[in-house]
Amino acid sequence: MSEATRTTTEYRRILLGGAPVRVRREGEELVAPDGRRVAIAEAVHLAPSIPTKIIAVHLNYASRTEEFMTRLPDAPTYFHKPITALNSHDGDIVRPVGCKWLNYEGEIVIIIGRTCRNVSPAEAGDYIAGYSVGNDYGLHDFRDTDAGSMLRVKGSDTLGPVGPGIVEGWDFRGKMIRTYVNGELKQEDSTDNMEWDMHYLVADLARTITLEPGDMIFSGTPANSRPVVPGDVVEVEVEGLGRLRNRIVEGPEPIRTDVGAQPTESEEVVSTALGGDWEFRGIRTPSKDLYPSTVQEEEDA
Repeated sequence: MSEATRTTTEYRRILLGGAPVRVRREGEELVAPDGRRVAIAEAVHLAPSIPTKIIAVHLNYASRTEEFMTRLPDAPTYFHKPITALNSHDGDIVRPVGCKWLNYEGEIVIIIGRTCRNVSPAEAGDYIAGYSVGNDYGLHDFRDTDAGSMLRVKGSDTLGPVGPGIVEGWDFRGKMIRTYVNGELKQEDSTDNMEWDMHYLVADLARTITLEPGDMIFSGTPANSRPVVPGDVVEVEVEGLGRLRNRIVEGPEPIRTDVGAQPTESEEVVSTALGGDWEFRGIRTPSKDLYPSTVQEEEDA
């Protein structure tokens, strides 16, 4: 049965009686398999699945590409978020002391339902359990040291909230995604403006990487990712998937200064955080590692 013809059902993972429980949404209540009911407003949410890996695509929406004044590569490029970055609906997003450039990136998250390897785009939908809402926060203060890998930029603790649930049978075509900061609309776009759809991303990754049940794929963000500060409330809403809400808080301790590269505020950091074009136009060598074909085309022009 195609995604477009299936009835949608939403499931969430919450703490119930001190234990994680998968519940089904019925209106404004969550119903456990044993019949216990919890009001959504009172539930303590967990991430909707337990992944073995979290993968994210660099660029996908046309508006984001245009914002950076670049061209997409011939095929998607990806980075890996540690599973320790995973967070949930209503979870706090920690901006460490000493860091300044923390950006939101509202996204749709694909959640794998069964072991997936070497499938075609036409087959990929059969391996998807459902979809959720995500926010691929970026700590750009570490961009000078982690350009290309995104390890600390996108992989620091708490920077991968997903939720509030997983929706099965959802058709990703023609759906709106919006990001709000303190109630003010900041990002807005349609999934029709993605270069590569959900099935393509799954099939592309599964050519060489075995995707396991629960694995998550962040599918890209629209234009207008910008910095947020402690106290801000960021909400990402996707048509048919719900609304993910998180609050930005300041970390309890500063970044250690006795080891490793320190947060920086270079032109690249500031430009990327504020929506500039530095990262993608080959100004610095690390950027060439990220999009080598695009940079080479510009240099040859």
